[in-house]
Amino acid sequence: MKKQLKKIAYFLLGKKRAKAQKKAKPHEFINWLRFANAGMLNNGNIYCIEYAIENLPSDNPIIEIGSFCGLSTNLISFYLRKNGKTNKLITSDKWIFEGAKDLEGGLITNEGYREFVKEAYIRNISFFSKDRLPFTIEQFSDDFFKLWEANKEVVDVLNRPIQLGGKISFAFIDGNHTYEYAKRDFENVDKYLERGGFILFDDSGDDSEWEVVKVIDEIKRSGKYEVIVNNPNYLIKKIA
Repeated sequence: MKKQLKKIAYFLLGKKRAKAQKKAKPHEFINWLRFANAGMLNNGNIYCIEYAIENLPSDNPIIEIGSFCGLSTNLISFYLRKNGKTNKLITSDKWIFEGAKDLEGGLITNEGYREFVKEAYIRNISFFSKDRLPFTIEQFSDDFFKLWEANKEVVDVLNRPIQLGGKISFAFIDGNHTYEYAKRDFENVDKYLERGGFILFDDSGDDSEWEVVKVIDEIKRSGKYEVIVNNPNYLIKKIA
């Protein structure tokens, strides 16, 4: 829970510190989605997601690490629909919150909060992405990528089978933002991201307090990726 509270504080302060350099085209659906779907969505991420989906290199799957209540998930689905793309959207979240504990003397239990957020996610995607439901695997990202590497057929949170594995066209990484975990998420995505594919890192702006910025610095020095935009978060494209 400490991580989530810190992220909320950074998100609110960041709205004053850093204004998005580029804005997505306005759309009524996004306004209404944000009214009803809980979540922390940096305005600059909307442009990045729109850009990546408009320029996808293929119809290979899109991966989202960390889904919370489904706001970014529904946004990705919206842009896939808007651009007539057929890519599957596959997400991974365990809904286990760092430092979480019972609240209000046990009135709100940790397990109850977890189930509430998971149920909110399912309700939100079932309403806003009903025409092309994402496949959501209830796993930590490390375990998700083990299943991906093994080409496993698994069952998602809506009890639907899905075959994992193969190339990835775009990944939104919004899991644990410590250096260790963010780097591992990047390395796992990099194994399968096709040339010309995109990665968007949440909370990766130059003024971010999260250790994910160290991963961004390493990627920029590698020569394997091109920075499309830091808006303020980094959208990068695989070139080698």
